[in-house]
Amino acid sequence: MCLQHLREKDNLIIMSKKVLFVTQEMTPYVPESPMAIDGRKLPQALQEKGCEIRTFMPRWGIINERRNQLHEVIRLSGMNIIIDDTDHPLIIKVASIQAARMQVYFIDNDDYFHKRGMFAEEDGKEYEDNIERAVFYARGVLETVKKLRWCPDVIYCQGWISAVVPFYIKTAYREEPSFANTKVISSLYGEMPNAQLTERFAECLEFRDANAEAVAKAGVDLTQADSLGRLAVAFSDGIIEGEAGKQDAMLEYAKSLNIPVLNAPAEEEKAAAYKAFVEQVAGE
Repeated sequence: MCLQHLREKDNLIIMSKKVLFVTQEMTPYVPESPMAIDGRKLPQALQEKGCEIRTFMPRWGIINERRNQLHEVIRLSGMNIIIDDTDHPLIIKVASIQAARMQVYFIDNDDYFHKRGMFAEEDGKEYEDNIERAVFYARGVLETVKKLRWCPDVIYCQGWISAVVPFYIKTAYREEPSFANTKVISSLYGEMPNAQLTERFAECLEFRDANAEAVAKAGVDLTQADSLGRLAVAFSDGIIEGEAGKQDAMLEYAKSLNIPVLNAPAEEEKAAAYKAFVEQVAGE
């Protein structure tokens, strides 16, 4: 059984929220971008506002393990994740950001992340297996959180690499004690893979009761180029505009489904706005 973390403030016992950040980019591990800066600042900001956090990101090929002091966590590594009948070993690494008192867990795999870029080849051509990479990342994070025996109140998904997480939380993992009461927020930025490059999208997604029938029931057509984004939105409990003006169509789609939307707040208001939105979605 998972117990809420308690803290004392002004003689009151306050239930602090557990927030799992499933991040695509974070400084100092990858170059600065609006997403990478948010990936670094927001977990710390919510931690400083009383939330208990865990943070995951892919071990992209551009990450310097020695400089950033990554090391493998043997007790969490070792399982195989099967995607479309092929086994893919899951490797978990960890590093610390001492100034923020934060640990960051890294999802690694030789085929999907090691020695590879984030979204595209050096010539700018999008990787054709980006959706497979997102599936592996989602399942790798969720399986690792189960091993940690940690029960998040809210999962914050940042960027396209986390887009499959909401679908799995509401289908394949909905009976898992770690996620039985978990809400999911997706934060949308610019890039989103073209789903039409993946010939076997539905087959890649299949796991337990996460299947084509569940996708169709949500009204998502996997043959459309923007279907990965629609999958993320349709199974989320809240949507954040991570980067202003980059995903207007997806924001409108979320509103059409009556999903709460937080438009991009001003930089100085982000921490407070995100904390309030997390509490709103979590049901406070």
